[in-house]
Amino acid sequence: MVPATIKARLIDIVGENQYRDSNEARLAYSYDATPNFQALPDAVLMPQTTEQIRAILRLCDESRIPIVPRGSGTNLCAGTCPTEGGIVLTFNRMNRILEIDEENLTATVQPGVITKTLIEAVEARNLFYPPDPSSMKISTIGGNINECSGGLRGLKYGVTKDYVLGLEIVLPNGDLVRTGGKSTKDVAGYDLTKLFVGSEGTLGVITEATLKLVPMPESKKTMLALFEDIDAAASTVSAIIANRIIPATLEFLDQPTCKVVEEYAKVGLPTDVNAVLLIEQDGVPEVVERDMQRIADICREGRAVSVKIAQSLAEAEALSTARRTALSALARMKPTTILEDATVPRSKIGDMVKAINDIAKKYDVMICTFGHAGDGNLHPTCPTDARDAGEMHRVEQAFEEIFLKAIELGGTITGEHGVGVMKRPYLALKVGEAGVAAMQAVKSAFDPNNIMNPGKMFAKDARKRVVING
Repeated sequence: MVPATIKARLIDIVGENQYRDSNEARLAYSYDATPNFQALPDAVLMPQTTEQIRAILRLCDESRIPIVPRGSGTNLCAGTCPTEGGIVLTFNRMNRILEIDEENLTATVQPGVITKTLIEAVEARNLFYPPDPSSMKISTIGGNINECSGGLRGLKYGVTKDYVLGLEIVLPNGDLVRTGGKSTKDVAGYDLTKLFVGSEGTLGVITEATLKLVPMPESKKTMLALFEDIDAAASTVSAIIANRIIPATLEFLDQPTCKVVEEYAKVGLPTDVNAVLLIEQDGVPEVVERDMQRIADICREGRAVSVKIAQSLAEAEALSTARRTALSALARMKPTTILEDATVPRSKIGDMVKAINDIAKKYDVMICTFGHAGDGNLHPTCPTDARDAGEMHRVEQAFEEIFLKAIELGGTITGEHGVGVMKRPYLALKVGEAGVAAMQAVKSAFDPNNIMNPGKMFAKDARKRVVING
């Protein structure tokens, strides 16, 4: 537990109501969205200002107390699970949109702003913030930045790191650093902005972000293409890009996923084909019309058994919403749902999906696969039951083979979920031992006392889902 003298000083900083160490509060912040990981923090702090955070970090650094920055807890790699105790730092009281600058096309926000809230605020001014993680209704901008979140629009628009222009950061010793800003061009020194995006809270605490906005697309159309052959669907994805067409979204769902999602959402998704591509294009109306007609032709040439363009905004929104509910739909099947994240070059999607299906059969587990086909980011998802130790062991073996296969195909162990606890045994497979050592050197330089989210990213222990210190 936090020593009484330190607790008193922390209460002086944030106020008595914003320091919580009851069993209920500790339990509520002991887990995130990662199944079967739990670890009790010693306390939860809810600061309201950057100066409070500076004082908290300075005190915790001196006292060697771990700090775990936390957004809404939608993390899927146990990255916000306080595996070494310490203090969970929340940002629900730092949730303001500070500025929307229409002249410079930027938004400046605090880390606790809900992603969907920002998207709606800028769209009200006919502007557009493209990063759209499936959890955007509850995820926070601070969490998105720490994980470098992606989303359905990543193919055309990129991911969170492509929209972070500047940051205000509190380092572990309490120092305040400002990186980047509203300038489009800035090469003054190392790019600390990009370094902190995706750092998973291991280097410092982000207290403010300046984000890039773009003009709102004038129009959008949505298409559903159905395939009997998964290879044909995968080849069609590559063919669309090869024809110099970059859709706003290009999503893949296999048959098991379609069945579960349709049962849940009831929007008319087909359940009698092996693969579905959900394709959206946005932009100038005449360009959207031209692109969608060409994409339809490419799908038919690629042996699609059906190609249908949504005839209304409501129909298009229903299809997009159905895709975003895939995890929720799958979570209804069994008590435990493990959603993973493996990315391969888009030309290898067919090979990866077939490998996932073969691995599922090998270990006698159910794995449904969906994801962002346009950028090769697949989400193999396994409905299971954590109470069945034998099945859980097979699930772990299956996902280990999936990660190894992704690397073999020239991909990576994670495209958008981060490393956290779940992927740390596999990080060296992607970046090499020298790469891991270089990252650890960066971590040590910023955080010599290792108080920032310790135990994440670099540990080499076996991959297990366990309850820790609870």
